[in-house]
Amino acid sequence: MSWERLGPWQSQRVEQLASMTTATLRKEEAMRFAGLVPEDAPDPMLDIVDQLRQMPVPILGLVPQTHLEDWGDFGIQTGTSNGVLYEMTANISYTLWRNPDDRADPGNLVELDERTKAEFGNESAWPRPQWILDGVARMRYPLLSEAVRTAWFSDRSRQDVRRAIVEHVNHVIVNGYGGAYLGSPLARPDSHPLVDERSIETGVMIMVNGVGVDGVQIDTDPDVFGIGADLGAGGLVTAAIPRDALPLMDISFATLDLP
Repeated sequence: MSWERLGPWQSQRVEQLASMTTATLRKEEAMRFAGLVPEDAPDPMLDIVDQLRQMPVPILGLVPQTHLEDWGDFGIQTGTSNGVLYEMTANISYTLWRNPDDRADPGNLVELDERTKAEFGNESAWPRPQWILDGVARMRYPLLSEAVRTAWFSDRSRQDVRRAIVEHVNHVIVNGYGGAYLGSPLARPDSHPLVDERSIETGVMIMVNGVGVDGVQIDTDPDVFGIGADLGAGGLVTAAIPRDALPLMDISFATLDLP
């Protein structure tokens, strides 16, 4: 993919470095110099999962369901002061299968422009780790990026589900639909701005581990639906889901078992 490709001068320089018999640089060092990843490079997700094990509250994900695949695509944000953790957020992304009974169904694929299609067919000049190959293959299918967040705060005054759901929904809007905010020609109309706390609806029942809890939702944006709940003990959960995926989903939460 484009984020792996090199400019002409970089490619030539790597070839020179890798082919020099008297060079002190090894091939792997040449690859790192050019921004490529050696074939034996460890999956960075392993380190993220290790960090997530330090989360002081249970991490929640969506309940298992046929149209979603949780393949361990996690993200993490932390805040520390003098080496002491004071907040942590875990993000989970999912692959969406429109036809889970037949994963070869072309209806499961995302629409790609011709340039991207061509890049899928490009062979890398270097062997790549399996985790990169798997990630590239999954780019052919719809991704619910950062669909679920679990957040923890040592300072309970920062445990604000209203603020968290607004931030989460706006994050998905800007990164998934927000050409207007990123300078892209694929801009959302000005009539569809970002959400704020005025969009929040309270008194919404949310299922967490099979138990109904009081929650909030944002159901005003044309592209993204948001829902969330305060979990107590400094924790909260939010979900921000593209509307076109909602008919295929059950937005109920369950404690996640980390791999």
